[in-house]
Amino acid sequence: MSDAPVHAPTVWRVALPLPLPRLFDYRPPAGHVATAADVGTRARVPFGNRELVGVIAQVGAASQDSPELKTALAGLDPEPLLHGELLDSLLWLARYTHAPLGEVLATALPAPLRRGEPLPDTHAWAWQLTEAGQTARERLRAGQPRRLADRLQAGPCDEDSLDDTFDRWRSAAKALAKRGLAERLAVPAVPRAPTPQPGPVLNAEQQAAVDAVLAARDGFAALLLDGVTGSGKTEVYLHAIADCLARGKQALVLVPEIGLTPQTLARFRARLGVPVHALHSGLGDGERARTWAAFARGEARVVVGTRSAAFLPLPDAGLIVIDEEHDGSFKQLDGIRYHARDFLLVRGKALGVPVLLGSATPSLESLRNAQAGRYAHLRLRERAGNAQPPRVRVVDVRKRPLEAGLSPELLAAIEQALAADGQVLVFKNRRGYAPVLLCHDCGWSAQCQRCDAPMTVHAGGRRLQCHHCGARRPAPDACPDCGGLALQSQGAGTERIEEALAAKFPEVPVLRIDRGTTQRRDALEQHLARFGTARGILVGTQMLAKGHDLPNLTLVAVVGIDEGLFSADFRAPEKLAQLLIQVAGRAGRADKPGEVVLQTHHPDHPLLATLLAGGYAAFAQAELAQREEAAFPPFTHLALLRAEAKHSDACNAFLQAARAALRDADAGLELNGPLPAPMPRRAGYQRAQLLVSSPERRALHAALDAALPAIYALPEARRVRWSLDVDPVDLY
Repeated sequence: MSDAPVHAPTVWRVALPLPLPRLFDYRPPAGHVATAADVGTRARVPFGNRELVGVIAQVGAASQDSPELKTALAGLDPEPLLHGELLDSLLWLARYTHAPLGEVLATALPAPLRRGEPLPDTHAWAWQLTEAGQTARERLRAGQPRRLADRLQAGPCDEDSLDDTFDRWRSAAKALAKRGLAERLAVPAVPRAPTPQPGPVLNAEQQAAVDAVLAARDGFAALLLDGVTGSGKTEVYLHAIADCLARGKQALVLVPEIGLTPQTLARFRARLGVPVHALHSGLGDGERARTWAAFARGEARVVVGTRSAAFLPLPDAGLIVIDEEHDGSFKQLDGIRYHARDFLLVRGKALGVPVLLGSATPSLESLRNAQAGRYAHLRLRERAGNAQPPRVRVVDVRKRPLEAGLSPELLAAIEQALAADGQVLVFKNRRGYAPVLLCHDCGWSAQCQRCDAPMTVHAGGRRLQCHHCGARRPAPDACPDCGGLALQSQGAGTERIEEALAAKFPEVPVLRIDRGTTQRRDALEQHLARFGTARGILVGTQMLAKGHDLPNLTLVAVVGIDEGLFSADFRAPEKLAQLLIQVAGRAGRADKPGEVVLQTHHPDHPLLATLLAGGYAAFAQAELAQREEAAFPPFTHLALLRAEAKHSDACNAFLQAARAALRDADAGLELNGPLPAPMPRRAGYQRAQLLVSSPERRALHAALDAALPAIYALPEARRVRWSLDVDPVDLY
């Protein structure tokens, strides 16, 4: 008998889209030998009684004591989809968020690729004459088809070139094709040479910012572009991107979901002279997959996208821009809880390209990094062109009569702005008709039966809807408790304000912009296009706070800011200050002077006093000092362990056991909880949380690494739904 060692077969270690922190071993299909070249490709594998598509994360020898391995059904890619920098960055993201690698890799792929579909074609289209067309061309009568046939005589012409140089060519092409004289064919996509168009002359501060970005283009640098609203940050972006394109590189521009409008895309396309791709939640799965593939193949040059664009392959990366870097929409609040801004900073460092972060109200984390010298701090202190900062006026509404939440002084200011042919924005960050339905006789209020929250009144008082779980029901005709008929809608949302203003100013259009009126694709832009520049009133939520240029807007009225002045969330003052500055920045962006009216029951509140006296910079410095004294981020590092179950005992038992595991891992951690979540019941589930903090990021992650295997193994973990959020932005 031979004593030669028996070598274990080389297997695929596959990351599957499952909430389990491990890889799964499979034998490769018959006839395939597993090699390192398989890493980053997809495989279809059996899992229980179903089939799953995962990504091969490693290859290696099967362990000697492993049970009989299943064989993978198929490898799906001739070359890795995920490789190089992108794969390394995703591995970092899985480590940083302490999330299962399979879920992270699945999040990075468009839905068709997650389902195992092939990488889509990204070829371009061109037109050419058929043999019959070559013969018949000279006999064609004068007109558009003859002009197009003459153009195609020299050979195929791609559709992008025809778009640029030939008006109404599509109808002519259809006419030729119908007669068999021309045909459409697929051709390899070749990046077009950029033909940028000149923009407005930069002022000195803008030029200095552009120079700083260009000076950093040969390596990684983080640059914070801190510019007041209307200061021309987009012009800085466009100049930096044009330079990136001139060097044959790719540029990624990240924007908040609510800031990505056709207006933004049209401006980029007109100025840069290349196709600008969009990537956002309103696109179909196929379109998103084609954009992903076009960037992976190096064919696409510029993308303007929302959070998920952070996962695009960038083989020719040259620049990353993050507009409104403070915006909360960059943080994914379920599934893999990543922050797109922070992930792109990691990718920028790995790619060796500059990352430009822009905002009129930078996050305190970014300002702290700028103070510490980790970011270059570029400032734009003045509005571009002739625009002047708006005049801000605070209206004390204590003991004042209010009509749908609007004071007489505010209504007078609206009337004055309309009389001067201006436009008005009335901002209320609460959609619906009213926040709550109340019985005036007994005090009953309409509460959601599945959440610890009141139901919002919609449809003029006829429908109740929970904004947390989505539950709906008709509003009762009488009080369910006392039978009384004194049911009253308390407070005002955007629907009620719209109704009141339409009755008060029947001669002007009143347009409401909130989630209820913008559900259809491109609905927001269509609404604003119909609104035009004539006098009128916009009533809206934070959807109108940024990303929209309304040159005839002369008055911004902010209604109901008091809710944010006394929140228990330590980030609430920062969020409120950012929102107020962003909304106020919509006023007076062109030649007309602007005014901002802040309506409040607390005119002497320190936050308002600081903002009015010193602007956002003064507020930020004061808030950073308070955060440091209280040991809150960015001066400490947090992780939030959340649990939910039908019964609160299960949540508390799991979090107590998790607390013990974390204490065993690092006795220096500060552990707060288990505590009920700020909303203890949501969608029928009881909710609790454990807050973990450490002054050192490295110590926090080391403790999580040590404790999580034990937490996954807890018997209590199987009785709850739990999640871990590193660097939480909401302690909800």
